Amino acid sequence: MGSTLTYTEAELVHGLKARDEKVFGYLYDHYSPALFGVALKVLNDENSAADVLQEVFLKIWRSIDRYDEEKGRLFTWMLNITRNTAIDALRSKAHKLEQKVQDIGDDIHFYTNHLAVSQAVDHIGLVKVLEKLNKDQRVIIDLAYYKGCTQEEIAKVLDIPLGTVKTRMRNAIIQLRNILKNS
Repeated sequence: MGSTLTYTEAELVHGLKARDEKVFGYLYDHYSPALFGVALKVLNDENSAADVLQEVFLKIWRSIDRYDEEKGRLFTWMLNITRNTAIDALRSKAHKLEQKVQDIGDDIHFYTNHLAVSQAVDHIGLVKVLEKLNKDQRVIIDLAYYKGCTQEEIAKVLDIPLGTVKTRMRNAIIQLRNILKNS
């Protein structure tokens, strides 16, 4: 079709709340690659990630009235729904910790670099901000955020003391806050 129709965030929210299927279709077409990437990162399984993506868009459609623009951007709200739904799916499958955590290395953002809407991800600065953390901090943030690990689980996986995990997590959060404040 080649349509160049775009919506502002406010128009998207208004259209979704008005149950406009055209707006919902636009949302799906433009944001599903990024949301799929998050689900895939958490689940590490394309079929499970596709199932989660379907569930996420149902949740968005059904719960758009609970979205509060004062608490954050629509994309961030959708990312959180995706992350939480994927973590719930991961836990409901009763995966063992070893299955949940694989080689984390420097491929933390592999999928976001290949998405059709990578500009939207870069817009919130997630990739660039996380790249400013040192490797130890990135690994801990990745385990906590994308894998849903507790600090105790992170300590076991990395074979480091719990106090070290807590210190690195606190330092990473402080550094992220400073980076975001200064950008």
